[in-house]
Amino acid sequence: MPAALNPADLQRRYETAKRIAQEAARSAELAYRQRDSLVVEHKGDELQDLVSVVDKQTEAFIKQALAEHFPEDGFLGEETGGADLQARCIWVVDPIDGTSCFVNGLHAWCVSIGLLVDGKAWAGVIADAVHDELFHACCGQGAWVNDQPMRVRDVPDVRHGVMGMGTNHRDGREHFIPVLTRLFEQGGTFIRNGSGALMTAYVAAGRLIGYYETHINSWDCLAGLVMVEEAGGRCCDFLRGDGLLTGNPLLVAAPQVYEQMAGLIGPSLDA
Repeated sequence: MPAALNPADLQRRYETAKRIAQEAARSAELAYRQRDSLVVEHKGDELQDLVSVVDKQTEAFIKQALAEHFPEDGFLGEETGGADLQARCIWVVDPIDGTSCFVNGLHAWCVSIGLLVDGKAWAGVIADAVHDELFHACCGQGAWVNDQPMRVRDVPDVRHGVMGMGTNHRDGREHFIPVLTRLFEQGGTFIRNGSGALMTAYVAAGRLIGYYETHINSWDCLAGLVMVEEAGGRCCDFLRGDGLLTGNPLLVAAPQVYEQMAGLIGPSLDA
């Protein structure tokens, strides 16, 4: 069993991540305000899977900044992939979560930085520059938006709030309409804003009562997982199997809503 990591070193990672995320988000916002000249590419054959020069530049900035402070740590980014993934501390980064929103002038995008420590989601920072909000959490220290504490909504079922729901062109999309139908039958309603990181953070903040995605990548949600748990919510075992590298279905919610939604989703949640 390896020795415990120094708490002061872990705290320094948390504080540094907050500063880097804010700086990265502010820089990206400048490009967002001038997006008419933005260069955008498609990933592979998926027309809806976009990457902009800002995604690449932002990830490069975050990766370099983290490496300067913590050269021994691993890194997994949406644009550049993984490096040193056997390290005890691994940064999991989405430089612009919500790229489609970003390039189309919608406000639902953010910078997301999560930290795994010995395989556990330990800290998370999500910077929303458009709304001047910094969501952040660290194991044992609660969850916060700017300087205000976050708590999940204390509601008994899906009729008492709004669910976040999402799907995409990856595996699992066939489950979306059936789950959506069951949600409506139970008297619920939903939104999809285009940023999995923000919707996960909104669960922690009590703005959404839960969030279900048929399949999502780790860089889209790892930071938010810490926030939901620290805010009193429940998360599925997202990192099971090869979840870090290939993703999994995701459900995060207030405790009673989690039980109800897990029942509506069924076995596909753990597939």
